[in-house]
Amino acid sequence: MADEEYQIADTKGRFTKAVKDGRKLNNISWSEGRILLSNRRLILVGGEGKRTIPLSDIDGLSGREDATQSLAAMSNYLSLRIDEDVLVVSAQNHEEFELAFYKAMLDEQVVMANHPAVEGGVVQDSSWEKARLSVEPESLVATLKSGSYLELDLDEISGIETEKRTVNGDKQRVIEVSHAEGSTSVESHLTGPSRTCLFARAFLKQGERESETNVDLELSEKEVLMALHSGVSPFSIPEFIDRDVDDVEEIYERFLELELVDEVRQRREVELNSRGRNIASEAMGEQ
Repeated sequence: MADEEYQIADTKGRFTKAVKDGRKLNNISWSEGRILLSNRRLILVGGEGKRTIPLSDIDGLSGREDATQSLAAMSNYLSLRIDEDVLVVSAQNHEEFELAFYKAMLDEQVVMANHPAVEGGVVQDSSWEKARLSVEPESLVATLKSGSYLELDLDEISGIETEKRTVNGDKQRVIEVSHAEGSTSVESHLTGPSRTCLFARAFLKQGERESETNVDLELSEKEVLMALHSGVSPFSIPEFIDRDVDDVEEIYERFLELELVDEVRQRREVELNSRGRNIASEAMGEQ
């Protein structure tokens, strides 16, 4: 399958060049048209014709430092580094196209994996294995040669570091991924071709950004957060921290907005109306 070319995405959008020959362009001109992506190439079809870019020519993803003023306010685009140029692609459905792009760059790629390298803060005596990558909507999956799976859920990633380590006798750059497996904190290590690691790290970084902790919280919000972390039932927290139920409910709403908690279920608070009281009285009289 890896030797055959197959289509991954066919969508509409717009595209432009933000950097040419290493120089940022202040006056950019968007072209609108069709965006096609396969496991081998990216094709942009616009009013000025068709441009075909082999995926092997894409050196990496450019950061916001290459954004012009007109791009700075946009978030839904990919900046592709191609030699000394930066090509900006903004698809109609950015999230779908971004996922398709990572699939094009990473699916079926072979790396070395060490899992778990660290578990609960303790270095493990695990060995490096060959693994084949596949990109899922919310995770990067590595299928190990032994038959086991390493699934790096973006929601569970707390940190990513890159270090030089000795792998099978050779010094290699290793991606160290800190993440959770159930209630256990673990570290999984990946290494392989530099280009594959570059895009794997960029994909996994999305999870690290989502788990960043630079959130300003009020004292009452910190009390609720620590109570939840300690295992106190959400229904018991008002009494536990001596706060009004309505105040705690407002804090829960803010936590949902900040994506600090997931809503499991909504508790429905009710009281009897006149009809309910009448029926209850009749039922009690029948006893």
